[in-house]
Amino acid sequence: MKGSKVAVWAGWLLTTLAIGCASQPSQPAQSAEQGATAAATPQAAPAEDRQAEAGHFPDREFLRLNLDKLQWRATENNTLGVQTAVLEGDPSKPGFYLTINRFPPGVMSRPHTHPDERHCLVLKGTWYTGDGKDWTPEKTVGLKPGDYMRHPSGGLHYDGGLDEEVLVAISGYGPTRADVLDHGELFGRSRPAKSSK
Repeated sequence: MKGSKVAVWAGWLLTTLAIGCASQPSQPAQSAEQGATAAATPQAAPAEDRQAEAGHFPDREFLRLNLDKLQWRATENNTLGVQTAVLEGDPSKPGFYLTINRFPPGVMSRPHTHPDERHCLVLKGTWYTGDGKDWTPEKTVGLKPGDYMRHPSGGLHYDGGLDEEVLVAISGYGPTRADVLDHGELFGRSRPAKSSK
């Protein structure tokens, strides 16, 4: 049951992102003179340029991925168990990317920024989010599966799990990176590690 909810939300996210990438931004009204000038100057629409990055059918085939068969890798070489699966693109290169981050219980990122705007959708668990320079996991805002958050470019924030595993889908336009405020480790314990007694 839980797996099917995650699959539905992942499908919704991919559909939403595809529509967003294909739609053109709204344009302000133009006077007749401005319209004539614009018509004389051919320009490619941003949506056309973005789609050219990926390609078109049949050269670009349909893709279906199962959550339980994704390839997970340690995020930013951490040793606390945070993992990332890349579904689309390459976050380290220019262009669209879609990833899923998996946070184990009791682990959060520390205050950091990204050069790109990121769009986040919670798939599993309660994802706790905070913003600003002070790392205060106890004062974070919890987001449940289906909840969305935008991280603006350059916005100082931190997020992750407190008491349960969390999966979050994240999309943006790379290249991206995490710039930690104090230049230390990106991840830290939001709760003491549970003993293995």
